[in-house]
Amino acid sequence: MSAISEALTSVRRRVAAATAKRTSNVRHEVRLVAVSKTKPVEDIIEAYQNGQRDFGENYVQELVEKANNEKILKLCPEIRWHLIGHLQRNKVPKIVALKNLSMVETVDSTKLAEALNTARQKYIPNGGPLSVMIQVNTSNEEAKSGIVPEDAPSLAEYIKDSCRSLKLVGVMTIGAYDYDVSLGPNPDFLRLITCRNTVSSHLGIDAEELELSMGMSSDYEHAIELGSTNIRVGSTIFGARNYSKPSVEVKK
Repeated sequence: MSAISEALTSVRRRVAAATAKRTSNVRHEVRLVAVSKTKPVEDIIEAYQNGQRDFGENYVQELVEKANNEKILKLCPEIRWHLIGHLQRNKVPKIVALKNLSMVETVDSTKLAEALNTARQKYIPNGGPLSVMIQVNTSNEEAKSGIVPEDAPSLAEYIKDSCRSLKLVGVMTIGAYDYDVSLGPNPDFLRLITCRNTVSSHLGIDAEELELSMGMSSDYEHAIELGSTNIRVGSTIFGARNYSKPSVEVKK
């Protein structure tokens, strides 16, 4: 068994154990998004061959290169790509028509939502709505992207009422790094739960209709116990990242 295979098996076991510890029923199963940022195509293919389907990329150019990679297109036909990094409006046209783009988890403004909606209608008019999440800056850190929690309901309403080519499926946060869970529940995760409940109430829907995307390699078990339905795990699966080498071979 390879290192990636062993890591995926371990993560899935820990996901199942954390799910069993939940004190309340959650409608959605936990989705494991393998964060393949800076990782080579071969690692993605290996993870795919070991049952992984959802993969997350932070950078638009890297996502475009990998989504169009001939090996991945041939060997990973059911792959589902998630953009989990900041998206600038001028780069929206590069991603909306990508084959197997499943979700954009980082919508944080009406202007970005409008750009995604317009581009989706232009490039894939018959492709169905694109799933999106609202990124919420729960830690109030200037270095992190995301909308403030108080503005999330109005953005959600805009997406629901004015973006017929988008489907709002949940809210997402990164939160402060290295929180000590021995101090109690992560306050950033609690803020996202409160935000989700406020958004759902504003939209007049059941809170469980909206997913919670929270939890990464260092805290995904804690996030699941609090109700996360979408976790983003990278280094635990693929090992430490090497930023000195390109993850996709550049054709010259």
